[in-house]
Amino acid sequence: MGEVSLRAIPSVDKVLRELGETDVPRAAVVALVRRELAAMRKEGGGASDGAVTRIRSALDTLRRARIQPVINGTGIVVHTNLGRSPLGPRVVEALTRIASDYNNLEYDLTGGERGGRAAYLEHNLAVLAGGEAATVVNNCAAALVLVLRHFARGERREVVISRGELVQIGGGFRIPEILEASGAALREIGTTNKTSASDYNRAVGKNTALVLKVHRSNFFMGGFVESPPTEEIAAVAKAKKVPFVEDLGTGAVFRTESLGGGEHEPTAGEVLKKGVDLVVFSGDKLLGGPQAGVIAGRGKLVASIKKDPFFRALRCDKLILSALQETVDLHLNEAGGIPILEMMRLTEGELRARGEKLVAALAGLPLTASVGKGDGQIGGGTLPKTRIPSVTLDVVPQGIALADFAARLRAGSPPVIGYVSGARFKLDLRTIFPRQDEPVVRAINLAVGFGGK
Repeated sequence: MGEVSLRAIPSVDKVLRELGETDVPRAAVVALVRRELAAMRKEGGGASDGAVTRIRSALDTLRRARIQPVINGTGIVVHTNLGRSPLGPRVVEALTRIASDYNNLEYDLTGGERGGRAAYLEHNLAVLAGGEAATVVNNCAAALVLVLRHFARGERREVVISRGELVQIGGGFRIPEILEASGAALREIGTTNKTSASDYNRAVGKNTALVLKVHRSNFFMGGFVESPPTEEIAAVAKAKKVPFVEDLGTGAVFRTESLGGGEHEPTAGEVLKKGVDLVVFSGDKLLGGPQAGVIAGRGKLVASIKKDPFFRALRCDKLILSALQETVDLHLNEAGGIPILEMMRLTEGELRARGEKLVAALAGLPLTASVGKGDGQIGGGTLPKTRIPSVTLDVVPQGIALADFAARLRAGSPPVIGYVSGARFKLDLRTIFPRQDEPVVRAINLAVGFGGK
């Protein structure tokens, strides 16, 4: 029985003929076919037609894994799984110019010889962050690791941190694990809910490399909670002559309380004025730029970090530097053009008007469409208490389960991502660009079995 089943497994050539032409490179298709056929042999075989069906499914999964544009109807503005912050038109134009030509990445146009990397960006980043100097690496976790590796060495390896700030960030990464991976020795102080300035004072000693404060950007604590003001921690660090570093995470450069919810996200400039020596934060969260990790603060400390051999391993390429450079300039010029900020500031009236047009465009289809209410979030591990009232396009298809309808939309081109709530499929219009309204209508047409226009 097993031998007959194994004989039924088709050859690689036969499967390739059955699959026909695909938009995946042939070498990749051949590798996938061989992998799947080998797995079937290991499992004991199967029918020939079953093998082709299985391989088609695996090929479709591979194809969908290709990075591609999607329509974000979740209402989560900085959606980590969907690429965080989309870049604005001016940033995209800058990327196109830089990517398609040679550039002065490490060339001094004044002196006509090799120059430093990202001098213009670092100058403007320092201005935006309110520090003496700034530099960039490839993400915020890398920025923190670099700072820790640089200062926690030799006998002075201890990093003093409050137990209430030993947080977990996206992807399951935990601050204690980052500290340990950098070679630092963790010195926990206080309790989960209460830490005082005296705790810091007692903990800092001859083996202390630095004092670290981690902003709770992705959760909040209430009730019997106490932590000392930044100024008091800074005073302890200054008296003990150790660097004071704060991981801000989100990179806010505007008054976040204006978004509703009353949450104030501290900016780099605010904490540096309170006595913090160095801050690290992300470029692709509230800053609205590409994935990057910014280090800003005292000039002497930033300069020493840039001389660390490990800095080269974490530095950004020309495209990231160019995108961040343009984003920082937009902030400094207060010129607008940063998509996530524009999304956050949309009024419910503007969104409702679009929703009504979408409902009208879907008339005549086998579904019920209406304008609903949404509860938008900032996302990206920031402002966990803030909810932005929003407007949704609510769809109830006829004869199709909501889960199947959602799967059909995800399988489209471009994929449309929404969510099911209250027996409706919902698309939050705050995170859907107006230019995507027509593609949404076409996708829904196709999902309910109509060709669309």
